[in-house]
Amino acid sequence: MAYTTIKKPSDYFNTKLYTGNLSTNNITGVGFQPDFCWLKSRTQGGTGYNGNNFFFDNVRGVENFLRSDLSNAEGTLSTSLTSFDSDGFTIGALDNINNSGDSFVSWNWLASNTTASNTDGSITSTVSANTTSGFSIVSYTGTGANATIGHGLNAECKMVIIKNRTDAVDWSVNHQPLCASLGDYTRYLTLNSTSAVSGAGNVAYQNTPFTSSVFNVGTSNTTNGSGDNIIAYCFAEVKGFSKFGSYVGNGNTDGTFVYTGFKPAFIIIKRTDDTREWFMLDNKRDTENPVDKNIYASSSVAENSSERCDFLSNGFKLTTTSGGSNASGANIIYMAFAEEPLVGDNPCTAR
Repeated sequence: MAYTTIKKPSDYFNTKLYTGNLSTNNITGVGFQPDFCWLKSRTQGGTGYNGNNFFFDNVRGVENFLRSDLSNAEGTLSTSLTSFDSDGFTIGALDNINNSGDSFVSWNWLASNTTASNTDGSITSTVSANTTSGFSIVSYTGTGANATIGHGLNAECKMVIIKNRTDAVDWSVNHQPLCASLGDYTRYLTLNSTSAVSGAGNVAYQNTPFTSSVFNVGTSNTTNGSGDNIIAYCFAEVKGFSKFGSYVGNGNTDGTFVYTGFKPAFIIIKRTDDTREWFMLDNKRDTENPVDKNIYASSSVAENSSERCDFLSNGFKLTTTSGGSNASGANIIYMAFAEEPLVGDNPCTAR
């Protein structure tokens, strides 16, 4: 059996850097028509729109945005992302994602470039799913009662990021490996917050694992507000391409090594037992080790160098004593996507 079904990870996930022009800006070089684009200014930072993390996807449609560092409901602007293109996307004259001369990063995922109705759960969902790469975008209408929703992945959903589009309420992230380690599947983290993992007995999720066909939600407005429009980004683990797990920090510059089975292209890390940011590192903003150009999913601040690690051929290694990523005894989760698999037709090498 092949080590991985994905020979070229950049066919399914790719980071693309660009420079703003405060006009129509056609961003090419992604390598596919993305279904989910996450855009962030590296230059701008602060309050309001400046520096916010903008989410666009093909299920909600162009011009409709959410911001991962805010609890705000969905917004719509004709000057935001105007089209998903065959090799990238086009944006308008919105300075937050296209200010003239500023540097920006975009993280891009491929789903199916189309949508389909899914009736696997008790709530019918609209899904754009890629079963090869283990990624789907799921839209549904909340009921306010315990429910299941089909995700279309045909594999166990390891992590889901959910936002109520209608109401100004927090984002919710259910990381199944974290829940399993805590023995409570109702536990979650808040993407727009530095908060530690929620306490036991919450009602955002039911206390049962996700399956290969559905994820579950409880009665909370954050994940299942009655009559509200909800969006979910769902991830299954694919050997050689994606990994969702946890590690314990050692408080040493010769830090914890995390095995992924591939050379990372992009990682998100969050300490779960303390109030720390969600920080993100990638192989395009940093082409050499140490990788230390940080952007926070939970904040609008500009790019900084508060955390660092080395990207290796088979994982990543922390090289800091920072409390956010490697404090002694700290519990930390991650999600990671590959640049190259460890084994394959074009196996990866160290930097």
